[in-house]
Amino acid sequence: QVQLVESGGGLVQAGGSLRLSCAASGRTFASSVMGWFRQGPGKEREFVAGISVSGRSTSYGESVKGRFTISRDNTKNTVYLQMNSLKPEDTAAYYCAARTAPLYSGSYDQIPSYDAWGQGTQVTVSS
Repeated sequence: QVQLVESGGGLVQAGGSLRLSCAASGRTFASSVMGWFRQGPGKEREFVAGISVSGRSTSYGESVKGRFTISRDNTKNTVYLQMNSLKPEDTAAYYCAARTAPLYSGSYDQIPSYDAWGQGTQVTVSS
């Protein structure tokens, strides 16, 4: 059982930066693929970034590639999302998710593969 709590959201001006954190409880964190997803008003939830168990492999959605960086610190049971060069289009509720099923394989952008989700943290980017 893993529980996730996001933090770090807020209001930021376009071009600015923000760092989100996701604190995990439960011993499965260190063996779980982690991901960040977001959902803007009236939009479907979309993949933002994913990271392997070791942290050596990452994947990003096209809209954030080159601007966002996902990382994790397994000693702290925490995953991060560094967001730079923010745009108004990045405004959304951001969710941290964990893939705890040990035998699941597939790309990091597959929402059904994640079985634990945080409550979300709001990011608002003003123009």
